[in-house]
Amino acid sequence: MSWLFLIFGVVAEAMSHVALKEANGFTKPLPSAFVLLGHGAAFVFLGQAMKGMPVGIVHALWAGLAIVTVTLLSTLIYRQHLGLTTWLGMAFIAFGVALINLSQGHSH
Repeated sequence: MSWLFLIFGVVAEAMSHVALKEANGFTKPLPSAFVLLGHGAAFVFLGQAMKGMPVGIVHALWAGLAIVTVTLLSTLIYRQHLGLTTWLGMAFIAFGVALINLSQGHSH
């Protein structure tokens, strides 16, 4: 169940980060509210994930998965084209997330 909460936290965080661009420095009420609610939801979900997983593991997975998800969403939504080096960095992050997941230092 912790993994499900972690994924919900990543999705909420990524969506609120993408909406942050539309909030235009918090001058637009609807996107600004979406950003604040998304961040709040992300922390609620992460708190639930931490009930069954170590804090460091949850944070590392959340950060890595959120970076990759925000990058993918910004590419799709805002048509932001990124260079090969950036995508290589994303691959390293994904590899790191996989290594953490496969480690014996935590339980699911």
